[in-house]
Amino acid sequence: MKKNLAALGLLAAAALALAGCTDSAAPAPAGSAAATADGGSGEMTQIRVAALPIAESGALWAAIDEGIFADHGLEVEVVPAQGGAQAIPALINGDIDFAIGQPFGPFRASLQNLGAVIISNYASSLPASADTDVNAVVALSSSGISSPKDLAGKRVSVNSLGAAGDVTIMKAVEDDGGDPKSIQFVEVAFPDVQAQLEAGSIDAGWVPDPFMSQIAGNGGAIITHPYQATIPGLELLTNITTQKKIDEDPELVKNYADAMSEALTWASSNEDAVRAAIVENMKIPEAAAAGITLPVFSPELDVDNLRTLAGLAVGYGVLDKEPDFDAMIKLQ
Repeated sequence: MKKNLAALGLLAAAALALAGCTDSAAPAPAGSAAATADGGSGEMTQIRVAALPIAESGALWAAIDEGIFADHGLEVEVVPAQGGAQAIPALINGDIDFAIGQPFGPFRASLQNLGAVIISNYASSLPASADTDVNAVVALSSSGISSPKDLAGKRVSVNSLGAAGDVTIMKAVEDDGGDPKSIQFVEVAFPDVQAQLEAGSIDAGWVPDPFMSQIAGNGGAIITHPYQATIPGLELLTNITTQKKIDEDPELVKNYADAMSEALTWASSNEDAVRAAIVENMKIPEAAAAGITLPVFSPELDVDNLRTLAGLAVGYGVLDKEPDFDAMIKLQ
């Protein structure tokens, strides 16, 4: 597996052209997306996939190491991204081929007719019956914050402003009797949340594992699991590409979707391999990885969940209107 350690912010100028999408990706190697698999020679198709450096990416890392993508003739270079929205400019520019990210990137791109599309799900939050979830709003135990309504008027971090984190947190606060419009959202990368909490720069932060478990185990408290409280089983991360990519290379898109489907099915039955990949790629202790709450890895997309999320976003003024779901969802 190739790992590009350059941040997606290297093409910030391109990102600024897309409202709500603030980062991009490093230029692709010549021919990285154009190379085609050759059954006779065994030549591989090189693709660049943006993914967040979080535990959920363990399924991708492990499946690459397992050779699942290679079996489909794909050589994958993983490009780190801070959020799904940040990868959209790189997709539009052709600097990456696919992205694994929140659906809000495609939501916003759809409103600007930029052609970013969701081709399948990647991971979902846990059902309402679970006693935990894969992300949470956390705060220091000394903060005086003990329930969602206490977040009203507070500085709360999310990794990407104007996305599912903000929306589900606002809904959880409103349902608990607080004023969602009074929350001061601040953009902070997941790895920096604990330091920002300890410095007093923020009052609470929204984080996935391993950061959720690390903060809770080091003087922190879990305030709410906003996805589970709002839309149980909500799609955490989706597989994203562009309509242009589908039109120009439908076989590549279908091949990627098939490989990803196989990868996610395999990951669901091989949690030890997923956790081992998390240890290797995130440089955390095995004991920490063992305690991570993994999501539901599945390519199956519940469009009704996304419609509900978009409706909430419009209600809270995060989106001006709902995206065109018929144009944005192109399941493979």
